[in-house]
Amino acid sequence: MPRHRTRQVRVGRVLIGSDAPVVVQSMTNTDTVDVLATAMQVAELARAGSELVRITVNNEAAAKAVPHIRDRLLALNMDVPLVGDFHYNGHKLLADHPACAEALAKLRINPGNVGAGTRRDPQFASIIEIACKYDKPVRIGVNWGSLDPSVLARVMDQNAKRAEPRDAGAVMREALVVSALESAVKAEEYGLGGDRIILSAKVSSVQDLIAVYRDMAARCDYPLHLGLTEAGMGSKGIVASTAALAVLLQEGIGDTIRISLTPEPNGSRTQEVVVAQEILQTMGLRAFTPMVTACPGCGRTTSTFFQELASGIQNYVREQMPVWREQYDGVENMTLAVMGCVVNGPGESKHANIGISLPGTGETPAAPVFVDGEKTVTLRGDNIAAEFKAIVDNYVATRYTKKAV
Repeated sequence: MPRHRTRQVRVGRVLIGSDAPVVVQSMTNTDTVDVLATAMQVAELARAGSELVRITVNNEAAAKAVPHIRDRLLALNMDVPLVGDFHYNGHKLLADHPACAEALAKLRINPGNVGAGTRRDPQFASIIEIACKYDKPVRIGVNWGSLDPSVLARVMDQNAKRAEPRDAGAVMREALVVSALESAVKAEEYGLGGDRIILSAKVSSVQDLIAVYRDMAARCDYPLHLGLTEAGMGSKGIVASTAALAVLLQEGIGDTIRISLTPEPNGSRTQEVVVAQEILQTMGLRAFTPMVTACPGCGRTTSTFFQELASGIQNYVREQMPVWREQYDGVENMTLAVMGCVVNGPGESKHANIGISLPGTGETPAAPVFVDGEKTVTLRGDNIAAEFKAIVDNYVATRYTKKAV
């Protein structure tokens, strides 16, 4: 599908917008003051595939910690761009801690939280001037939970004068777009180049998000950051984020995405990265890791073995991908199939680069393996999982071009 044409913004080594691939990003939930914990979580997110990682910079101690976090990451050979998230006091923190401004690859500010009344414009201008001084791009991120009340009041007054006033939802959406666009214009007036600005306008309703971004895409050519704010936990957050972002991405809208999942207790923060990647990969927009096709199971597949093998193979290729990515070109495009019975098993297996058709209930205890559509071997016994992984390893080593060292 054609992409909405935007300017291109460089964030560290990452390009956002224009014809660049849609970028995956995430955010830490550690206390930024804890340098080691934050650096370790940034590294974990980067290894999972996050191409930008945002960290909270909310006080003096956090601002002082940022350069040390950057140094820790570089010592780990992690050159992932760091984004500083500023609310309320960003103008002061950036002015008082120039090393923080230098260490960050991008600044994120919220027009609704940058200052109230007569303080808003000077404090916004201060942040933009610092961004210009250190040549940092800025995401101007509007959120309906913290919308600038002066903008909302103005849009409401304008709406009241219309011959046919719009409903409250439409007024709120218009205020979000106006806040983002007017802030971008002011940033350019204060000296920030148009190729250093990214916009977002986040809400937590799927239909509102789609409407807001369609409108914003029609009214500007800044790169757009997509994300459903406060998406929620587990399947609810995943489904809601996918429903909203898939529509926009299919229409060519969106240049970078973040999935704002609430982690399960003690769950890994990397889930939001995996979900973002899988949205892009299942839509055919990017490839990150080999994907496994597996049947859902039915009365023919009363054994759980095919489920265990499908899960094990999916986890295995995701764990191996950082190693494979360094050694081989194109492995992320490999397709695998783990099927549970004879009905669709052989056919689906032939469509994948590597597929296995496991025996269903009452079927002959044999598992034919297909490589690029051709049956190569039949596996039997208790060692099928290990033997199938060995076939995957051999395929990677023999079918993909090894990178020059």
